[in-house]
Amino acid sequence: MFAMPDKKGRIFMAKKVLLTGDRPTGKLHIGHYIGSLKNRVKMQNSGEYDPYIMIADLQALTDNARDPEKIRRSLVEVALDYLAVGIDPAKSTIFVQSQIPALSELNMYYLNLVTVSRLERNPTVKAEIQQKNFNRSIPAGFFTYPVSQAADITAFKGEVVPVGDDQEPMLEQTREIVRSFNSIYGDVLVEPTGVFPPKGSGRLPGLDGNAKMSKSLGNAIYLADDAATLTKKVMSMYTDPNHIRVSDPGQVEGNMVFTYLDVFDPDKQQVQALKEQYQAGGLGDVKLKRYLNEVLEAELAPIRERRNEFAQDLGAVYEILRQGSIRANEVANQTLQEVRAAIGVNYFDNIPTPNQG
Repeated sequence: MFAMPDKKGRIFMAKKVLLTGDRPTGKLHIGHYIGSLKNRVKMQNSGEYDPYIMIADLQALTDNARDPEKIRRSLVEVALDYLAVGIDPAKSTIFVQSQIPALSELNMYYLNLVTVSRLERNPTVKAEIQQKNFNRSIPAGFFTYPVSQAADITAFKGEVVPVGDDQEPMLEQTREIVRSFNSIYGDVLVEPTGVFPPKGSGRLPGLDGNAKMSKSLGNAIYLADDAATLTKKVMSMYTDPNHIRVSDPGQVEGNMVFTYLDVFDPDKQQVQALKEQYQAGGLGDVKLKRYLNEVLEAELAPIRERRNEFAQDLGAVYEILRQGSIRANEVANQTLQEVRAAIGVNYFDNIPTPNQG
């Protein structure tokens, strides 16, 4: 927070604007929870930020345009996950990207400040193009989505943007656009700062040991999973393939059960004791997985219960999104008016009268 005077000259502590969000392409999983959602709730409740949390349906359409129903179905699922983990609409503005027309207009202005060669050099975009096997059949909307992200952030004068390490190039693209715009048209936009995960925290791998947890790979635990599904998934987790008998010494490194215990179990001394017992021999995978299941159930059961409660009244959930989008629209429109004035395309704001003509 920082001090600033109100209209009567009184000093108060202004909150920093925080902008973050997710693409609605399916339910959110515990990788999202550990990687971003848990920290969002912490930042929201700190009282230091004014959070805007966006369900980025337009961005999701950049590579799902032929399956819009997927986006529509996922919209409410993501909203339920937000509410379940503790994102509070009384403290955070939860809104839907497509319901904010100003974002598309800002995107159009910013596209003129970015070259194709600069977009091609963005390492995050290059990696995702390769991952999605687009080759040269890249949807133009996907190729330019770093510019769309810049519109999202700057529309709300976002000062703080929580991102993963792989998103730093996207944030730098936004800062470049802000500098270009302000240099050409005057100081209107705010340059954002990234908030990154702690060093070494990394991305939570999939149940199968794959570096990525995702729906397409079938290796994720979702916040919406019931207790029976959670147990089934935990019991199928990748451990040490050479740990055949309970008495065999086991490998801790690369063993997903221990990877998850390191993240979720608050009793670090107990985890260390289990590692030593496993490495020495005498601890079976089934017993170890049952322990992890208890740890995860303790963390996820309250989230699941809240999610089920909110799911009983989807009309109320959509109303939260509608009200949040109304508020976000007002803020984004104010920025858009400032941008139009700076560029000089606000032609009809001051139409000359006959006497002035």
